[in-house]
Amino acid sequence: MRISKRASDISQSEIRAMSVLCREKNGLNMAQGLCDLQVPAPVLKGAKEGLESGQNSYTSAYGTHRLREAIAKKQNTFYDQNVSADNVLVSLGATGAFYTTAMTLLNEGDEVVVFEPYYGYHVATLKAIGCKIRYITTTPPNYEIDFDLLEKSIGEDTKAILICNPSNPSGKVYSKQELETLGALVKQKEMVLFSDEMYEHFVYDEASFTSALSIQSLQKRCVVISGFSKIYSITGWRLGYAISEKAVINHASALNDLVYVCPPAPLQNGVLRGLLELPKAYYTDVAKQHQKKRDLFVKALNDAGLKAQYVKGAYYVLADISPLAGEDDKQKVLTLLERTGIAAVPGRAFYQDSEGLHLARFCFSKKPEELEEAIGRLKQL
Repeated sequence: MRISKRASDISQSEIRAMSVLCREKNGLNMAQGLCDLQVPAPVLKGAKEGLESGQNSYTSAYGTHRLREAIAKKQNTFYDQNVSADNVLVSLGATGAFYTTAMTLLNEGDEVVVFEPYYGYHVATLKAIGCKIRYITTTPPNYEIDFDLLEKSIGEDTKAILICNPSNPSGKVYSKQELETLGALVKQKEMVLFSDEMYEHFVYDEASFTSALSIQSLQKRCVVISGFSKIYSITGWRLGYAISEKAVINHASALNDLVYVCPPAPLQNGVLRGLLELPKAYYTDVAKQHQKKRDLFVKALNDAGLKAQYVKGAYYVLADISPLAGEDDKQKVLTLLERTGIAAVPGRAFYQDSEGLHLARFCFSKKPEELEEAIGRLKQL
């Protein structure tokens, strides 16, 4: 049988590949974005309650109404917005929410602007639905956008811009001014902004998070993607959501029904309990915990000669692995794995050309004892 071009263009991500290799070597996995927080008690209790009370049948393809209401209330409480349940779609992770809304708003051949370094699953999803990618490289250490270049790069086929805020993998946190500039451009060019805000609660130092939906010019031209995998440490539950205009959500729900039917019923109840019962302090405490982990790990990287910046958001750090043996990033991360047992993601996973071949991404959201172990292993370099 002949394999389709669509399937041929999609391969296993470097993140998954390094995670598999790490397991084979019995190493310490700092490649995959697993959040090692303890799952909050209300979330576990709610899921158990859902199972035991018989919530094991199909739900609406939109997700349960109570969960959608709770997501809308959280968005409004945290970011002073006016979102209703009609603006919310619950899907199988943020990945599912992005896939269904991208399928809703983009046609084959449409061009989407993606900023480098990018999250590979975003690019793979866009390619899978037949979109063209326009890559714009941002400038470290703050990963600034050249807005003049961005405007010049937009053509007739450019229909959307995609951002990850805070960014996986760079840790960039978009300022309100940057979002307003993007909003003005999106409105002027009659485009759409997709804003992946999965790491909205992982923000450090003086940085503050601004949701794209808080920007007036974006409110009718934006899809916000987020979820619970990281903040509740439930990556395997596959529950995320999209927030957008009601018409977009209605069409996306039909695609959600077609591809996924509905989100997992009892697990929706677990997330609902988390949203209803966890105080705001829970989210700020998570940020404080991760800032301490960031400080410890970034210092260890620099002490080991792998230059890294103190990121402002998310829980990844890109480090310069040039000092390690090997001709490129892939060989260098294999050297790191052999010498220390630490698995990282080669920089090529986040760039479409040679720009990232001196970099590797590390995830520092680890249990304290594992982070301490990683820091000790880095001293072997």
